[in-house]
Amino acid sequence: MPKVKTNSSAKKRFSVTGSGKIKRKHAFKRHILTKKSKVRKRNLTKDGMVHASDAAGVKFLLGM
Repeated sequence: MPKVKTNSSAKKRFSVTGSGKIKRKHAFKRHILTKKSKVRKRNLTKDGMVHASDAAGVKFLLGM
């Protein structure tokens, strides 16, 4: 059987924490920032976690 390959785009976007959760970045922080509040932009800078219902699919892409 062939080896399972890691999805290249997924490995650039997600990382696994020590407890096994999957970390991600928030969207909407690239451009059109003038109309967004300081608090909103600051909160978008922080990392988020992948929702439990999506975690299995992301783990499959990461080859876990």
